[in-house]
Amino acid sequence: MNGGESSGDTLAMRPRLTLVLGALVASCMPAGSIGPSGSPGPSSAGVLRYVALGDSYTIGTSVREAERWPDQLVAALHGTSPALALVGNPAVNGYTTRDVIADELPQLDGLRPEFATLLIGVNDVIQGVSEDEYRRNLGQIFDALISHAGENRIVGVTTPDYTVTPAGADYGDPTSVSAAIQRYNAIFTDAAAARGIAVVDIYDLSLLAADDRSLVAGDGLHPSGAQYALWVERIAPVVEEMLRR
Repeated sequence: MNGGESSGDTLAMRPRLTLVLGALVASCMPAGSIGPSGSPGPSSAGVLRYVALGDSYTIGTSVREAERWPDQLVAALHGTSPALALVGNPAVNGYTTRDVIADELPQLDGLRPEFATLLIGVNDVIQGVSEDEYRRNLGQIFDALISHAGENRIVGVTTPDYTVTPAGADYGDPTSVSAAIQRYNAIFTDAAAARGIAVVDIYDLSLLAADDRSLVAGDGLHPSGAQYALWVERIAPVVEEMLRR
């Protein structure tokens, strides 16, 4: 997650919501996977090439690689047929839907996804991307993913509510931001449903961090590996059922 100044709203002049330990990471994949500029290996029988698109929640800011939810999802589905191999995670801290279109979608031709996930929206809220533009951008992203993997091989994940975290109030009025995240999640769900794409809603799970600080990463803002594990408990059955079709 990363924020920028927005005009004409309650988030004007707020500091950028970037809590990165070290340099920003454009792409981090588990050992044995390939980067956006690498040469993808061949598909294996019974294994689908998985690409995860998004922002800090997908790249897993402030958690270990194995704790990121896409990596936990792959581990949870180990032994299923077909299984998933995470061949690309080009998500970047602070990215909006605009950035996904500009920087992540162009990588799909090289990554050749056979399964994909998308979680994007919090930075659209923070940076003042209008709801109409967010809707249009989502349509472009979902359509691109469908052209590569098909609508029955895509899962959308809603945006969590960072305002309940210890650092959340530093980045906008919690009440207005929380309401905006819920509106953008509704737009996300509608855009996916219009295309036959499954969505897993993890918003309520993120609210548990208000009372359980073990669900917050060390930066006081992003989800911990333990919270991502709760997400995967909800995401994995949906994906497993989808992969059986």
